Amino acid sequence: MSFNMNSFKLENKVALVTGGGQGIGQAMAVALAQAGATIVFNDIRQEMVEKGQAAFAAEGIQAKGYVCDVTDEDAVVKMVKQIREDVGIIDILVNNAGMIQRMPMLEMTSADFRKVVDVNLNAPFIMAKAVIPGMVEKGHGKIINICSMMNEMGRETVSSYAASKGGLKMLTRNICAEFGHLNIQCNGIGPGFIATLQTAPLREPQADGSAHPMHKLILSKTPANRWGTPDDLKGAMVFLASDASNFVNGHVLFVDGGMLASFGRPQ
Repeated sequence: MSFNMNSFKLENKVALVTGGGQGIGQAMAVALAQAGATIVFNDIRQEMVEKGQAAFAAEGIQAKGYVCDVTDEDAVVKMVKQIREDVGIIDILVNNAGMIQRMPMLEMTSADFRKVVDVNLNAPFIMAKAVIPGMVEKGHGKIINICSMMNEMGRETVSSYAASKGGLKMLTRNICAEFGHLNIQCNGIGPGFIATLQTAPLREPQADGSAHPMHKLILSKTPANRWGTPDDLKGAMVFLASDASNFVNGHVLFVDGGMLASFGRPQ
């Protein structure tokens, strides 16, 4: 039996990407749009939504943005209801919105820790809870959680981030276990170190012209010998959002250039 390449297409699908107006979220939303999906996204401030819509328009994509704090359950329920009225039931949810707070554990307050967990773990729970009834109604659905290599390993100063992403991995598996029989697939993407504006300082030479220590460490640990780019995540995103992955469930797909598979090499 031949493989039907149309299974990767996303025509007539509505995809919601949280925090999708910039950075990695925007790149993944563009990929979904190029595969045929209708894109909706949110941000916490109106100016960020407007900036995101302009960025999508520059790519030739008509994306509709909503102001919503994904940690506010009432606001999320209201947004999902509005999206249904505006463009239809959500077929694909990408839980991309997140935050990191780098701080030594002994200097971090419980409130600091709780804030990161609220954004990275509680919000995806709230979002999934809001969209799953519509997916059940339609008889299918895709939930893609943006996890991290930090759900498999720890590193100094990111205790709250690693804990939240580890929890997100297990939430991914639990959604699979609870809703898989209803033709809902929940998977994760675990990006490696991605070249973005946020990570630019780590790639810039130091005052003496030498490479930043973190840049050297990342290259030594990555068999691909380079940083990833937002474009590197697009194929994984389209695959997990499409019918091509209908029997893939509860899995975290790492797009890390092989970092988690490697002990590293001396420089």
